[in-house]
Amino acid sequence: MKELTNRIKTNGRVLGEGVLKVDEFITHQVDPELMEQTGKRFAEVFKDQGITKVVTIESSGIAPAVYAAQALGVPMIFARKSKSLTMDEELLTASVYSFTKQVSSTISISRKFLSAQDRVLLIDDFLANGQAAKGLIELCQQAGAEVAGIGILIEKSFQDGRKLLEDMAVPVVSLARIASLHEGKVSFLEEDA
Repeated sequence: MKELTNRIKTNGRVLGEGVLKVDEFITHQVDPELMEQTGKRFAEVFKDQGITKVVTIESSGIAPAVYAAQALGVPMIFARKSKSLTMDEELLTASVYSFTKQVSSTISISRKFLSAQDRVLLIDDFLANGQAAKGLIELCQQAGAEVAGIGILIEKSFQDGRKLLEDMAVPVVSLARIASLHEGKVSFLEEDA
């Protein structure tokens, strides 16, 4: 998706060999027009997959996920990283390790929002080592829901996340694929959509 790769070139900042900062338009300040375009693109790619729910993890996946859900005409669910006092029902839970924050957290979704009748599209902002997506897949499996695919805004293709997910037989569609962040420069591979 050229709009996204152009924005990464213009406003993304490389903080090291493995870290790309996109806080001007995705992870802190959100560009709603760009996120709406990404959501519509994911909806186009997965429109024939019988999606009944879009699932993401808080917080940076919420914007593209809600636009994808809107375009598909289905609800969006986000997995919480911490339990709220109002979440007293039975929860689906999984442990997720964050590469960027260097911490593990337990993510959860209320069982009442996800069931064996659901066909799910997962959406996330980054794919690096695949642990967040793996955790979301585990939540869906606990509910008996089927994961139809995963939509990723930015894939760090030089890390193992895509292979992990493909080995789990889940289709991955990335809108921007980064080959390298070497010497402070972003190099791209051809995107999936």
